[in-house]
Amino acid sequence: MFLNHQSSIINHQSSIINHQSSIINHQSSIINLIVGENRHVFAFAPSSLNFNFGQAYNSLGIVESTEKKKTYISTPYWSVKNNLFVMMSQPVYNGKDNYLGMISGTIYLQRKNLLNTMLNTQYDYKKSYMYVIDQHNRIIFHPDKNRIGEKIINNTGLDFINQHKNGSIRLKNSLGIDNLAGFAHIPSVNWIVVSQQPTEDLLAQANTLISKVSIGIFIFYFFIFLLIWYISSFISSPLNRLARMASMLNHADIENKIKEVDPWYFEVLKFRTSLLMSSETFSHRIAELKHHVNTDPLTGLYNRRGMQLFLNELLETRTEFTVLAIDIDFFKKINDQYGHDQGDVVLKTLAQLMLTNFREQDICCRSGGEEFLVLMTTADASVAYKAAERLRKTMQETTINQMGQITISVGIAFWPQDAEDVAAVLKIADNKLYEAKHSGRNCIRSTVQSSA
Repeated sequence: MFLNHQSSIINHQSSIINHQSSIINHQSSIINLIVGENRHVFAFAPSSLNFNFGQAYNSLGIVESTEKKKTYISTPYWSVKNNLFVMMSQPVYNGKDNYLGMISGTIYLQRKNLLNTMLNTQYDYKKSYMYVIDQHNRIIFHPDKNRIGEKIINNTGLDFINQHKNGSIRLKNSLGIDNLAGFAHIPSVNWIVVSQQPTEDLLAQANTLISKVSIGIFIFYFFIFLLIWYISSFISSPLNRLARMASMLNHADIENKIKEVDPWYFEVLKFRTSLLMSSETFSHRIAELKHHVNTDPLTGLYNRRGMQLFLNELLETRTEFTVLAIDIDFFKKINDQYGHDQGDVVLKTLAQLMLTNFREQDICCRSGGEEFLVLMTTADASVAYKAAERLRKTMQETTINQMGQITISVGIAFWPQDAEDVAAVLKIADNKLYEAKHSGRNCIRSTVQSSA
């Protein structure tokens, strides 16, 4: 009767423990076994494990766990039902530090388990993947389930991985494929997690990424360059315009162009103001220079250089003109008798009479000594003759410092009637002047007889 009562109590306690084991197993599929210090199973879940409560078990995991009496993780081993798994256990002590047994759980490596949940079971991008090996170089997790339980051989980086806690290495795996791998040890279980990817695919991926990044950086900096270039151009544009105009101060309309530049900031305003002042000063100096270079300092008439400028313009526009070669009669006698200073007075007087006698568009020049030239913009021989005769008479009637009557001789030629070559026309007018000299002076000779 007493034995039946004790058996009933034990069965009742086993039922309670088994129920608690089922609850724990439901909460965590890993924990599924409660074992006493004598290796008897007190509870298990699920029920399909079919353990006998009164029987002692001597499997690798149970034996090693009860012997060590501390936290324990087994090496992978095969069960009697041909399942590859890892057993984990935690010892149980009472309040007096007496060992009572252990709570254990298993990870079935070839089924869905905690490692499957933590580590992706599919190949990642560009054939990269992760796997786990134990302290005996056996694969306990791999995306390819057929390789779980396989011992790694012919891996060129295995020794390096075992000798270092973590790092990276280039290796050839057991299949002979060149890979780049990173690894890290898990000290509590002495497992190694390895992540690797074929070198060729990784470098291709890196090259693609570098190309994309390079293109992105190029586009970004090109955009920044265009933006900076636009802003710089916008700011420097008025300065550039003014700088170009600084080398064009000799142009006639340069001041108007300078004034058109918008001085929208202070530096441009200062530059424009300075440039306008420089342009005005430059224009005055150029005008003075041209005047001194192209005119005779004594009479104020154009010299040969100035005369040539107008000749070029007349030839370019194909404007017909008349050449009047004028010479003061007996000028050497005037210099000898009255002095060179009085001779200069005669020259200046004749120059003023020429400017008064001819039109504004006619060009009066002193060609040298007492010789003068007039370029009349007309092809009418009578008009030219009348103007020459008027000058001759005026000079004859003008008294200069009591030096008596002073006369002039005139030779006339026409372009292009007398010659197409200007030099030839000038020579013809000079010949006509000497003809007038030989004819008694104080007269006019022309290539065309005038009816005036």
